[in-house]
Amino acid sequence: MDIARESTWDESPRTHTGAVLRRIVSILAFVGRTARIGVFSVASFPSVLVRPAGRADLVRHLYSTGIRTLPVVTVVSLFTGMIVALQVGLELRRFNQEFHLGAAVMLSLMREMGPFSCGMCLAACVGSAIAAELGTMKVNDEIAALEIMSISPVRYLASPRILALVLISPLLAFFCCIVGTMGGGIVALTQLNVDFGQYIASAMSIAETKDLFVGLIKATVFGLLIGVVSVTEGFATTLGATGVGRSTQRSVILSFLLILMFGYMITRVCYR
Repeated sequence: MDIARESTWDESPRTHTGAVLRRIVSILAFVGRTARIGVFSVASFPSVLVRPAGRADLVRHLYSTGIRTLPVVTVVSLFTGMIVALQVGLELRRFNQEFHLGAAVMLSLMREMGPFSCGMCLAACVGSAIAAELGTMKVNDEIAALEIMSISPVRYLASPRILALVLISPLLAFFCCIVGTMGGGIVALTQLNVDFGQYIASAMSIAETKDLFVGLIKATVFGLLIGVVSVTEGFATTLGATGVGRSTQRSVILSFLLILMFGYMITRVCYR
């Protein structure tokens, strides 16, 4: 069985127990298939960089993943920083500790909110597009045509898209931290009467290399998860246009859930 082809059942279950068991087996099969596609895609990264056509595809996907999502990422990160600054600043003002606002905003953005906001934007904008594009190709038998020509759909279609997400995610997360910090500084200056220079000094005093690296690692893992889940859902699409919509929805939902779960696990491992 090809890695990009989903298995099918011969007949419907006749009992509720059989239906539950089949559902469990289907979930385990999807997890295993997702892991196989992820491993095979990562193993194919060097071939993407070596082939001229692969590099051209990578550049095109980097543009669609990074440049075209910048407006959404900018707005989301700006208002994320503003919301964090407003909520934290109002509480700090009760204890006359507003000068610590920059440190609180910077720490929250570097450790969690920057990678989280970046991951959510990529899952909604890029992951859904990947699932829809590959799903449309699947129902139109374009992926089957690649298999007939002995071209691996995972190496040809999945690897450049996943590699683009892995490369662009940490850069966008760093950009989210910068824009979010500036947004928090605007709120601090205009609504909390905190000097902007004092705000920046407080933010820079708390910034540590470990926090930056943890945030970039989170963003890289999020990019890999979004890419693998979206590609897997696209390859598993059936039932025409209805299936394309369902695969797109499932890719976004699963990406959101995995971002939350892996974000917690990475934080737990890095900050014991």
